[in-house]
Amino acid sequence: MSETLLQALNLSKSFGETKAVIDLNLDVHAGEIYGLVGPDGAGKTTLIRVLVGAMLPDEGEVTIRGYNMLTESDQAREQLGYLSQRFSLYEDLTVLENLRFFAEVRGFSPTEWRPRIMETLEFVGLVEFVDRRAGQLSGGMKQKLGLATALVHQPILLLLDEPTGGVDPVTRQDFWQLIIRVVAEEGVGVLVSTPYMDEVMRCGRVGMMIGGRLVLEGPPETLRQSLSDHILELRGASITALRRIAAQDGAVKDVQTFGDRLHLRVQEKQADKVMKRLKAQAGKAGVELTQIRRVELQLEDVFMALIAENNLGGDLNEVEGVANG
Repeated sequence: MSETLLQALNLSKSFGETKAVIDLNLDVHAGEIYGLVGPDGAGKTTLIRVLVGAMLPDEGEVTIRGYNMLTESDQAREQLGYLSQRFSLYEDLTVLENLRFFAEVRGFSPTEWRPRIMETLEFVGLVEFVDRRAGQLSGGMKQKLGLATALVHQPILLLLDEPTGGVDPVTRQDFWQLIIRVVAEEGVGVLVSTPYMDEVMRCGRVGMMIGGRLVLEGPPETLRQSLSDHILELRGASITALRRIAAQDGAVKDVQTFGDRLHLRVQEKQADKVMKRLKAQAGKAGVELTQIRRVELQLEDVFMALIAENNLGGDLNEVEGVANG
């Protein structure tokens, strides 16, 4: 097994009466991309801030490559690269000046930081913009600059908190190619929280976090196969009316909206009967049902089933953390 870079044991963190992280255990290995997904308020950002040492846990401990974050914080942080949700660099400084600042904070001498910075800028594709002020960069370029600052000191572990939020699909694709490259070429371990299920499928392991707890963990394909129920997909002229009809069927466990279609979760033995009844009910109500069929269960379905079981409610389109990019 590859080296364990991050280990969190029995972590808990509360803010007054609000329990943000509850008795959570997690590990990340060298050469691994670990995806963290959960609805808004699940505790993902709080967890990452505890892992990087920005917050102290109420209970539990964090070790980074064997260094205890509480008692050996300097050594632990030397192993880390961190990118937060929001662009937090100095917008009045140029790309080069931002990277120089972070390199010098990390202890690089002038003879050391320049070649390392240029190497990092080459890697993220910002060499041509060394003299541009950070505030004048596009959203995608800002994220690349943020990644560059996280990489400049050659960390062995990256912690990325929704790094592609708010950028276009092409930029997301480019950003992920950089992450995959740094893992493949340098053996870095990555923990990344993401609101996009297509990004989750790029990860070697996924942790689903709900209500401060890690409720499910494993490779994406294994998690996808963990739900024994079947999914029926409905399309029609009025999704709202179809949803109302489907929700009234006692054999339908859950109804979720996926863009212009509905996903219904039912037991396998009930699927054919439910399809027959819904066709009849839609016809009786004068609601156009253009398609009803069985579809392959997706990771989104597993996640929404967990949300339903934890009584959180909400549609896929309404729950930040599972939006399909």
